[in-house]
Amino acid sequence: MNTEHASPADLKLLREEFGDGGPEDALGWEAVHAFEGRHGVVLPEPYRTFVAEITDGTSLGPTDYDGILPIGDLPADWPDALGERDLSIPFPLAERWIWEEDEEEPDTDAVFLNGSIVLGTDGCGMNWHLIVTGEHRGHVWFICGEGASPFGAEFGGTTGQSGFAGWVRHWAEGKPWCDVIEDGS
Repeated sequence: MNTEHASPADLKLLREEFGDGGPEDALGWEAVHAFEGRHGVVLPEPYRTFVAEITDGTSLGPTDYDGILPIGDLPADWPDALGERDLSIPFPLAERWIWEEDEEEPDTDAVFLNGSIVLGTDGCGMNWHLIVTGEHRGHVWFICGEGASPFGAEFGGTTGQSGFAGWVRHWAEGKPWCDVIEDGS
């Protein structure tokens, strides 16, 4: 997964699934650079080119409710009580965490607020995030009230490739998110 340069194959996939974009759909490079400047981040590729050249939000896409949200938008059911998001603070997790299993009440605010943009929702606070800072920059994570898990074959549970293009490819192929049955052994 290359987060610095979009591969031609990834961009081809994104254009095939979402169209060629244009001024009415895409954000444009000037607006992407402005967003990055305001938030102190450089968006990972190929998502960066996706919003600049193809589309900034679409009702199509991997999430069940909103498709892919415009950059910086939040789902309608996003809790206001969480506070201010800061994309420049590194995303705090390096591995799956199911806090619902913790005996003590965990402080999970940083997982929801730092280092990621919300790509979209599957409803009921179950959201897909693209990590923009930290160790998992470029990876897509599923974050909900019970825990957080990275998407990608190397993390288990799926045959999908890591990153934004891998996440879109998995959806475009009609595969379920958890398409690997783990035997627990």
